[in-house]
Amino acid sequence: MKQLFFLISACCLYTVSIAQTRATTTDYQKESRPALVNDAVPFPAKTVENAIEDAFSKMGYKGTSSKGFTVYKGAKLAELGSGTYDFYFMADKKSRNDKENSIVTMMISKGFDAFISESSDEAVFGKARIYLDSLRNMLAAYDLEQQIVVQEEEVKKMDKKNTSLQDEGKDLLKKRRKLEDEIDDNNKAQEKQVKELEKQRQILDVMKAKRKH
Repeated sequence: MKQLFFLISACCLYTVSIAQTRATTTDYQKESRPALVNDAVPFPAKTVENAIEDAFSKMGYKGTSSKGFTVYKGAKLAELGSGTYDFYFMADKKSRNDKENSIVTMMISKGFDAFISESSDEAVFGKARIYLDSLRNMLAAYDLEQQIVVQEEEVKKMDKKNTSLQDEGKDLLKKRRKLEDEIDDNNKAQEKQVKELEKQRQILDVMKAKRKH
């Protein structure tokens, strides 16, 4: 029974921990608009912006900047059903001292100023809440891919450096073998020169011995 209670408590805690999105309002074009905000996104704002841009770009949509929001007009999100909407996203750092976590604000419009609220379209608004809650999964996948790209570049750089060192090593071995051959030739030349020197000294000694005293 205690184990069951613990499991239920853990599940509840997990649900609370991942359900971070709440309904709110935000100022846009000097008016208060219904919005959704997730203030516990564990990624920097720039990563969030890039990930959302990447996701919409893959679906064929290009964002435009408007009053601090990135807007994707006439777009469809499978998570929200078959409808076409204008999506507004804003990502900002959690606080001045916390740049690794973000607050993400999302607005949805059916066109022009027809912004969706929980009361105007509960179904779509609810799906949007779930989408924003699950945003961290998309961000984690995007961030991992970016890390893989960076690591691939690092591996390429290290591989290039390794190849360069191997080539340099081969050149040094060739130089060493050439130097060893030159040293060997020099030793032989020295031996020959010593013998020749001794021979010439002996000739000199013989010549000196013939001197008349």
